[in-house]
Amino acid sequence: MHVPPPALTARLAAALRGAGPPCLVAPVLTVSTVTGTAARTAELAARHPRAGAEAMEGFGVAEAAAAHGVPAVELRAVSNTVGPRDRAAWRIPEALDALRAAFEPLSTTVFVED
Repeated sequence: MHVPPPALTARLAAALRGAGPPCLVAPVLTVSTVTGTAARTAELAARHPRAGAEAMEGFGVAEAAAAHGVPAVELRAVSNTVGPRDRAAWRIPEALDALRAAFEPLSTTVFVED
């Protein structure tokens, strides 16, 4: 398990909340395959009630960062909910727009050299 630096997480959340995009600070579950059934969704939700998303990529980045002593956080834009695969409900363009909007305030507040 990797826990991002609390001060960095707080700075990210404050910058995002100040700019208006919806922001949730929550654990991201690392999974080896997408959750595609309601039963598995319920099982994960029961075991990890605070989880905000599931992903495969972030853990590898966190492992590499930890190995080199570099702080890391995971910023995600969610395009679809966990559960049965309903591709018609995926909102990939909207998620990419949200991610782009999130990086605008971060580029001038958090990701600046002191």
